[in-house]
Amino acid sequence: MRLLWLDLNSSYAHSSLALPAIHAQVEGREGGVEWAKVAATINSNVGSVVAEIVAAKPDVLAATAWLFTHEVLLKITWRVKALLPGCTIIFGGPEMLGDNEEYLRRNRHVACVFRGEGEVGFHEWLRRYDCPSRWEEVTGLCWLDAGGVYHDGGLARVMEFDRLEIPERSRFFDWTKPFVQLETTRGCFNTCAFCVSGAEKPVRALSVERIRERLRVIREHGIRDIRLLDRTFNGSSGRAIRLLELFREFAPGMRFHLEIHPALLSDEVKALLRELPAGLLHLEAGIQSLNEEVLQACRRVGDLQAALEGLRYLAALPNLVVHADLIAGLPLYSLRQMIEDVRVLSSFGTGEIQLELLKLLPGTAMRAEAGKLGIVYSPDVPYEVLRTPAMSVEDLRQARLLSRLIDGFYNALAWQEVTRNLIGYDECFLPDFLSWLEERDLLEQPLSLERRGALLYEFCERRYPMFLTAISVAWIVAGIPFAKEPGKRLKPWNGEIPSGVSVVTGKYESIMRVYYLAGDGEEYWFGFDRGRSASRPLYVSRRRG
Repeated sequence: MRLLWLDLNSSYAHSSLALPAIHAQVEGREGGVEWAKVAATINSNVGSVVAEIVAAKPDVLAATAWLFTHEVLLKITWRVKALLPGCTIIFGGPEMLGDNEEYLRRNRHVACVFRGEGEVGFHEWLRRYDCPSRWEEVTGLCWLDAGGVYHDGGLARVMEFDRLEIPERSRFFDWTKPFVQLETTRGCFNTCAFCVSGAEKPVRALSVERIRERLRVIREHGIRDIRLLDRTFNGSSGRAIRLLELFREFAPGMRFHLEIHPALLSDEVKALLRELPAGLLHLEAGIQSLNEEVLQACRRVGDLQAALEGLRYLAALPNLVVHADLIAGLPLYSLRQMIEDVRVLSSFGTGEIQLELLKLLPGTAMRAEAGKLGIVYSPDVPYEVLRTPAMSVEDLRQARLLSRLIDGFYNALAWQEVTRNLIGYDECFLPDFLSWLEERDLLEQPLSLERRGALLYEFCERRYPMFLTAISVAWIVAGIPFAKEPGKRLKPWNGEIPSGVSVVTGKYESIMRVYYLAGDGEEYWFGFDRGRSASRPLYVSRRRG
């Protein structure tokens, strides 16, 4: 039997774990199954992908359906089925976690779908793929029989998670990407109604030795960036400590991105985080909202004040990068509250702030209760919320634009400090700057780093002139050419650097070419060495009047 896996991703930077995780369980002992793969992205030419699949003449075509690939996946597989009517098509993945009856009736070219974890169940189905009368034996499988009767096999869970063969052992594991994804647990202790893991119990974990084995394999292949898929890394404080100590074994050279619950930071975890080498961790704090009523409506477990204190602690650590999430469209969450939450997170010194619109994903409690909650959402991917009792259509549009503003200015290192100071200086800055950019239709188009700096400078010229020097300094430090405002205020300096200046960064050397910037109540000197850095200053000093 010839099995072809359509490995469809949103971009070439990302690679799904589904195929290697499932194939690893039979690596070297595939029996009578001939495994092959066609790789593509949602930007690939559909006709070309179809032609490649049809040329392989598979008996079975399998694919993972998830949020941003689903639409293209359907386009491809409808055409494949028309050209290869005898091919059996099966889907799995997050899109299959809800009620699949309507889906199967709408997409009759799909023979069946698999709900849940497929490392065991998919192979059980392969052994009887051509015998639908035995599909009842496969937990997690959903299908329509010849008479149009729907059969639902429930939800598949691999309880012996630690005994699975690791995905990295599969010949289909993609080592060409700049990062790899790593699962050390499955399930989540929390009950968030907007998350597909909200009802995923029990939590199952890999042993530390098993994780060490996987990290060694990953390092041997030259990968240095690891993204943990664990829903909450520190759900267990003891386990979090053991893993952090493990990660430290792989420093320097490797970097771990993981999601942490700031309300669950024990003193021991705090102390260890403080001691870890700089650059080892990038932490994502899923805060979602800073409003207690909103969190309760979402069934999110955890003390809000403890979460805020934990986030403040994390943001103050110089050796970590901290990323905080907010979700627009949650029940009871208003635009005004959301803007205030951004201000609070900014005041903590949070490294990055991500504002997303809520998506009502298949299989989540919030999707099932959308009508009761008064939430209107798109029936098409990505199932974004369109209106809630707390946020109008216009409010949600504003939230989407605010997200772009935050990403373009606050999350850009060049403009982060001055943007953070502006947010803290005036509560009207965010809504006013948003309106100003919107009037000029600038938030719906890509903007270069230089263009963003020029816009910030232009906006502040009339409203916040006391920040112009700070924007100019940020512009110069970012290495943007001096010819435009705000860099053209920079002047050559031919004398000695005065005594009494405070060094901001670097060390002055006599071979440097020095430039001078005068501001309101402060002066700056910038030293450039064209041999070592063509555009960025290697020395910056300041004197305040």
